[in-house]
Amino acid sequence: MDESWIHYFDPETKQQSMTWKRAKKFKVASSAGKVMASVFWDAEGVIMIEYLEKGTTIKGSYYADQIRRLREAIKEKRRGKHRAGILFHQDNAPPHKAGVAMAAIRDSGFELLDFYLFPRLKEDLRGNKFLNDGEAFLEGQEKYIFLKEFVVWRNDGLSV
Repeated sequence: MDESWIHYFDPETKQQSMTWKRAKKFKVASSAGKVMASVFWDAEGVIMIEYLEKGTTIKGSYYADQIRRLREAIKEKRRGKHRAGILFHQDNAPPHKAGVAMAAIRDSGFELLDFYLFPRLKEDLRGNKFLNDGEAFLEGQEKYIFLKEFVVWRNDGLSV
């Protein structure tokens, strides 16, 4: 699991960034916008993506509900794998470490790991323009991209 703000436009280069700012300055246009994406994934690809509603914040109870929905999504999309055990990653954000969230993780039978997705995935997102929440891009990624991240993590990330 990882979460990050995804911008509807994130310039690829400084030159693009300067062009974007100039265009905004001289043209009245709607804000490019951004959305908080929470992505739950495994070596086979995306299991669940949730976008935070405007005006909402992620608190322990919100995150605990996400964990419960994730458990159901795993049962549906990865039939039989839940019984084998789920190694689960999250960062140390306060909502993730809240008592209610940790209880939901424990109740779901997940074992915690350390790993990250967005720093590498954002490299692929940079330079793309999105008209909506970007869901199609994230869900449309080939399975090998997610498997590659696990291989990289296993080879150089075990000390994390």
